[in-house]
Amino acid sequence: MDKIRNPFSPGTGSPPPELAGREGILEQARVLFGRVQAKRPEKSLLLTGLRGVGKTVLLNEIERIAAAEGFRTILVEAHEGKPLAVLLAPHLRRLLFDLDRLKGAGDKVRKGLGVLRSFIGAIKVKVGDLDIGLDIEPEPGSADSGDLEVDLPHLFVAVGEAAQERGVAVAILIDEIQYFRSGELSALIMAMHKMQQRQLPLALVGAGLPILPGLAGESKSYAERLFSFPAVGPLPEAEAERALQNPVRVEDVEFAPEALHEIFKLTQGYPYFLQEWGYQAWNHAVGSPIGAPVLRETSELVSQRLDDNFFRVRFDRLTPREKTYLRAMAELGPGPYRTGDIADKLGVKINTLGPVRASLIRKGMVYSPSHGEMAFTVPLFDDFMRRAMPRFER
Repeated sequence: MDKIRNPFSPGTGSPPPELAGREGILEQARVLFGRVQAKRPEKSLLLTGLRGVGKTVLLNEIERIAAAEGFRTILVEAHEGKPLAVLLAPHLRRLLFDLDRLKGAGDKVRKGLGVLRSFIGAIKVKVGDLDIGLDIEPEPGSADSGDLEVDLPHLFVAVGEAAQERGVAVAILIDEIQYFRSGELSALIMAMHKMQQRQLPLALVGAGLPILPGLAGESKSYAERLFSFPAVGPLPEAEAERALQNPVRVEDVEFAPEALHEIFKLTQGYPYFLQEWGYQAWNHAVGSPIGAPVLRETSELVSQRLDDNFFRVRFDRLTPREKTYLRAMAELGPGPYRTGDIADKLGVKINTLGPVRASLIRKGMVYSPSHGEMAFTVPLFDDFMRRAMPRFER
């Protein structure tokens, strides 16, 4: 098989050759953008799912849809250590300057730049040096209190009014949104509440781990009325087969039915794993159809590549105590896991595990699907832990 023609592309955020099984979420995004442009209320979207299910791929596709609909887009990735205000300010500056170049009467864009200047001046006190080259007078009394929950809604209103004046709409897309602190998430929710109240042309699409609906609800009780939380999960078998079969058919190649079924069992339908198995199966097949024997020949290689490129990068960030905690979870099976059972497996009292559990949640390794339970955020991580630490030791 010609490796250059291999249609599969395993990698973080890499677009798959066939975006199977996500039509419903993409349609929700199209409806959101259409209703925002028509000044009709619609819930913004916060996609939720485990690692490797394709949330970043979906955000990139949704950005393309927004741009095709005439939206001005901002796409950012949240991460630990970078505040929301610092993350958004440079992009909002670029957006407002772009709007300023458009023809149109009124002064809303200039006012928006002034509000942004006030906002930046206020957050500099909180986060230190922040210079994004905005040579304009601040707007006194607007977004300059230093309280993000007060200032961010004012800033979003100014941006929304500027966009409305220029006859365009704005889509802000944020990946890994669970990394925002509680106050930042609250400010973002309040800002979007203002957008809906005033019917301004600004939509938000975010993505994060399954803890996101709970975090949003804890932050603001009305979050569920502002946002839809589409779950991005593993693909059912028919869609997983489509994700594998359709790309190779373009190259006049087929997967044998038994090979498709075997890949689905091995991957449980998780898109990242499907891409990895498809990639290696193509590279090691001698011709069409690609059959089950190829999978047996490449299984060790695929397992090693997943360990090195998907699992271990997360494992290596952990402290010894955190690794032991996760190994105890893996010892109990696929999960979810009762926190009491984890403590019993470790031979400690449950109240001593609070700090390590909190640290693992902050690092995005585990989440709580319900009260008193824990689960891995990474699919099949229990299998990896048993490979990485073959012997369980307390």
